[in-house]
Amino acid sequence: MNENMRMRLGFSPPANKNKAYFRIYLPLVAPKVYPPGCGNGRTSSKRCCSGYVPAAACSGIVLACLLAFTLQIFFFSPISPDVLELPLAVTSSDLFPTNSYLQSVIKLGEGLLKGPEDVCVDRNGVLYTASRDGWIKRLHRNGTWENWKFIDSHTLLGLTITTTKDHQNDDLIACDTEKGLLKVSEEAGAKVLASHVNGSKISFADDVIAASDGNLYFSVASTKFGPEDWYLDLLEAKPHGQLLKYDPSLNETSILLDGLGFANGVALSRDEDYLVVCETWKFRCIKYWLKGKSKGETEIFIENLPGGPDNINLAPDGSFWVALVQLSSRGLEFVHTSKATKHLIASFPKMIKVFIPIDKKATVVNVAPNGNIIRKFDDPTGNVMSLVTSALEFDDNLYLGSLNSNFIGKLPLKNYPNPAVQQHGTHKD
Repeated sequence: MNENMRMRLGFSPPANKNKAYFRIYLPLVAPKVYPPGCGNGRTSSKRCCSGYVPAAACSGIVLACLLAFTLQIFFFSPISPDVLELPLAVTSSDLFPTNSYLQSVIKLGEGLLKGPEDVCVDRNGVLYTASRDGWIKRLHRNGTWENWKFIDSHTLLGLTITTTKDHQNDDLIACDTEKGLLKVSEEAGAKVLASHVNGSKISFADDVIAASDGNLYFSVASTKFGPEDWYLDLLEAKPHGQLLKYDPSLNETSILLDGLGFANGVALSRDEDYLVVCETWKFRCIKYWLKGKSKGETEIFIENLPGGPDNINLAPDGSFWVALVQLSSRGLEFVHTSKATKHLIASFPKMIKVFIPIDKKATVVNVAPNGNIIRKFDDPTGNVMSLVTSALEFDDNLYLGSLNSNFIGKLPLKNYPNPAVQQHGTHKD
């Protein structure tokens, strides 16, 4: 770099050629190759020293970079995080040690499916799931798969079946994180039922359940973050979730609950007197009463779960199957209590796989109506099943959906008999 160029870039010639200097590389200026003898910048040769600047100038550049880095992480951060308290150390693991039962699943439709997040079964025993390739696919009782309806959407999540008034046809209801609540029928295809509530777009519909009176209850995981940024909702740890109701007779959507911690799975009790709603990053499920003297009120159903509850489904015996996802790594729990670390991860999303490895294992729990855990199934290494997002019992088999697999898992429950109900130490009556 000649002297004129140095002056144009704001650098003055070194006054003391015996003073130490640091070499910097400037944009659009190719680095120089110095001949032997130039040493580390302490030589008096102008040719050798012209590529060096004073330590003070270099320090200023470093400080400016650090300032820009800090502003990027904190000032321009996409989140405004709160501290998240993880579940208490006393969990179901004391009563239900880790096992490998989920490694024994039968793989249904392997290679035909892509990230089947949820499953549902109609009254004829036909199983439905939504694949990330835009197809709703179904498995017939004879074991054959069918590409049933092409929705042209890779954002379908929760599914449920509702029976029409004439009891002749079943409609499938699906949550689309972009479009809202959809009805998919044999004849008419897909139709949007609810896309807005109170004038605001429904942007992250997650799971849905149909009541016998035709009403549909569904969750919105977050009103602030979309499905691609789900981890930001977890890091921010502020409740943006909702529980909504769609009344088909009025074609109206209303908000039943607001301020939920990533509202996820929704299930009706066997008598349809209450709903159970999963709050994923609160590690709990809550009851919302639909009937009786407590109508409209909420209470804790189960808390301090050994993972974040994803989808939930009613079992034939009145209990519930809950899929759990791993939201923390052993030894890295500080992530959820350190706001600075949260800002850092939010600014560099690739770090999420290290600190929140949701795809490294799989866990499903069976919860009694009183909130006690009855059974627990695991794949502790994720070798066969990981990131299980739903578990549905039908004909004494457990069907498992996962965003991280290309098949539906089928686990014959006759191989794992239901033991006597055991008390769950973290449940509050």
